[in-house]
Amino acid sequence: MSSYATRRAELETYFDRTASATWARLTSDAPVSGVRAKVRAGRDAMRATLLSWLPEDMTGLTLLDAGCGTGALALEAARRGAHVTAIDISATLVGLAAERSAGHPRLDFRVGDMLDPTLGRFDHIVAMDSLIHYRASDVAAALAGLAARAGRSVAFTFAPATPLLNTMWAIGKLFPKSDRSPAIQPTGHTRLKRLLAPLALGRDARISRAFYISHAQEILAR
Repeated sequence: MSSYATRRAELETYFDRTASATWARLTSDAPVSGVRAKVRAGRDAMRATLLSWLPEDMTGLTLLDAGCGTGALALEAARRGAHVTAIDISATLVGLAAERSAGHPRLDFRVGDMLDPTLGRFDHIVAMDSLIHYRASDVAAALAGLAARAGRSVAFTFAPATPLLNTMWAIGKLFPKSDRSPAIQPTGHTRLKRLLAPLALGRDARISRAFYISHAQEILAR
């Protein structure tokens, strides 16, 4: 099994069996701890950044939300007029996303692999914090496949190799495997840009809120 497929299976188990309740609470308005409140604020800021890179009026456009989680970004894009296919490996999270969207007519929620080529082509593709658990080489390969199916742009996030994230990653590896959540994979921006060299890179932005550190990068269709 490839490293991407192995990791994907680990994430599916984690989000469906271990973290579903925590994730549902984090992505709601429910009270959370101070640390999780900052993570929530960081995710909100990142989502706003990625949405700002999309047209305000998306009438007639198509969007793939690759790794949609509980569906907040997908719902906002649909409200702008886009026809959105929102996919995630976690059936639990997709079910929650569908429930929160209240049957929006331009939203198609699916359980499966965000890289599945049978999903087709889209004007825009967004992958927010859905590639942060994969190795840089797997991220680059995934993005090459997504970019080939995007008519206008791909926007994605990765975990930048900062001292804090590198330390957290190293400490996490000391825990027994049974006690670990799937770790993020810190990646240097320079290295990632080198791996993505054949693609046309656009805007980028970093969001840092306590333990939430994520870097967004845009890929433009040629």
